[in-house]
Amino acid sequence: MFFKQFYDQHLSQSSYLIGCQRTGEAIVIDPKRDVRPYIEVAEAEGLRITHAAETHIHADYASGIRDIAEQLHATIYVSGEGDESLGYRNMPENTKFVYDQEEIYVGNVKLEVFHTPGHTPESISFLLTDIGGGSSVPMGLFSGDFLFVGDVGRPDLLEKAVQISGSTEVGAKQMYQSLEKITSLPDYIQIWPGHGAGSPCGKSLGAVPMSTLGYEKANNWAFQAMDEATFVEELTTNQPAPPHHFAQMKKINQYGNQPFSPYVVYPSQDVSLQTFDVRTRSAYHGGHQKGAINIPFDKNFINQVGWYLDYEQPINIVGDDKTVQDVAYVLQLIGYDLVHGYVAPTDEVVTQHVHSKDITENEKNVLDVRNDEEWGGGHLQQAVHIPHGKLLEQDIPFDKNEPIYVHCQSGVRSSIAVGILEQKGFTNVINIKEGYKDIRSNI
Repeated sequence: MFFKQFYDQHLSQSSYLIGCQRTGEAIVIDPKRDVRPYIEVAEAEGLRITHAAETHIHADYASGIRDIAEQLHATIYVSGEGDESLGYRNMPENTKFVYDQEEIYVGNVKLEVFHTPGHTPESISFLLTDIGGGSSVPMGLFSGDFLFVGDVGRPDLLEKAVQISGSTEVGAKQMYQSLEKITSLPDYIQIWPGHGAGSPCGKSLGAVPMSTLGYEKANNWAFQAMDEATFVEELTTNQPAPPHHFAQMKKINQYGNQPFSPYVVYPSQDVSLQTFDVRTRSAYHGGHQKGAINIPFDKNFINQVGWYLDYEQPINIVGDDKTVQDVAYVLQLIGYDLVHGYVAPTDEVVTQHVHSKDITENEKNVLDVRNDEEWGGGHLQQAVHIPHGKLLEQDIPFDKNEPIYVHCQSGVRSSIAVGILEQKGFTNVINIKEGYKDIRSNI
């Protein structure tokens, strides 16, 4: 049997290629939108991708399962479980809907379907047995967003991202039952999750790429002895707000998207478009296009830019040519294909500098853009609280001509807020150095 894990650091996402070396057949588990890496590895190993499977309808990246079906004429397997109204639509003809305890064979590799709802109603996991290798016992579980290293999938996305009232508590109770369902599996089986540290699909995902069920039983909080009510409270408390693009991802992955096609981004002179400046904070603070939103291109880029993308509108990017091409590609992984053009830093007309300073507790017009949990843990008494992801849609209750002091916890989200405030007409935005952690140490 051939096994390879693919990990995308921008999505904090794992997908898998499994092949039967006797028959030359292979399956991809939870493919991302760009399926070229799977094809390249399969061809190098003398394998043909004849199957693909998905654990659930993803909310944080665009799936490539339809691309595999259409490009490779592969048979694809998706869940038929859960609420029919929330299920897959517009699937290719070579789609098979699978249910609990059904089996999928890829040559001499067997995948047994486990319905493991909680993160989503249709969520399934795949238990792998290498029959061709002479084994009669399972090797591991592709757990998707059901079970992570150190955590389990959040149950609140349907309620927060798709506005299905009451679904959080239902999902949490289903998660409790799903965990009970797999406790009888052997402790030695490996756990192959769909995400790692940095993903917003859980609260505290581990950075280790895989685990074992026995290790998770001993160390994962979700397996520790507790009744259902206690588990539900723990799981649903302090889940971070999901970025706005999650709703778009649910729609794209439920109904389908146009086929993936990479493209080249060229310089743009259209200054009317929303602009994202992907340079470092220090470069942005030194001078930037007025109203450009600063989201540095790093491993946290997707989780930040997802708050502000309008999937119906094109954008410009400020950055060097190579970085801009990389940004456009990464945005395609969340289904966004509308990067119109870019402005190179050397060509940019510098119109704004970010003034940074320390703060006492005497300033007025203080805007705290941290999340609700951070705000609840302590804040300046005179501050107004608006989480950074809501700034575009909410009114800012200050005079646009007076100084406005903006801060987050460490300075990253307040830099984002600067451009948004400029878009809204504020003329004197002051970024507080190093954020709230520095404020508390100086007053």
